[in-house]
Amino acid sequence: QVQLVESGGGLVQPGGSLRLSCAASGSIFRIYGMHWYRQAPGKQRELVARIIDGGSPYYADSVQGRFTISRDNTKNTLYLQMNNVKPEDTAIYFCNTDVQTSALPYRYSYWGQGTQVTVSS
Repeated sequence: QVQLVESGGGLVQPGGSLRLSCAASGSIFRIYGMHWYRQAPGKQRELVARIIDGGSPYYADSVQGRFTISRDNTKNTLYLQMNNVKPEDTAIYFCNTDVQTSALPYRYSYWGQGTQVTVSS
């Protein structure tokens, strides 16, 4: 099993910054894709950013130029630097990873419990 623990959420004013973290632990052989999703009240969960080991990051149009996704493979940790946040960024942010848990060539998708980000003055 793999556990993902997000942290760093909270209340921030419009135009401010926040940094989310997602630490993965457990039976990890290798981590492939790491993703940030968010879900606002009454809306579907949407992909915010994605980073694949050795690949270029992907960003949703709504956060392009404001958010930066990164990962530290030595710590199995995913980050999301959120700058110039807007009220419409208010949501629960979830991390999601594709993990190979042993030498067998199978990958499994795991989700964190989510962290609330509220952008308000």
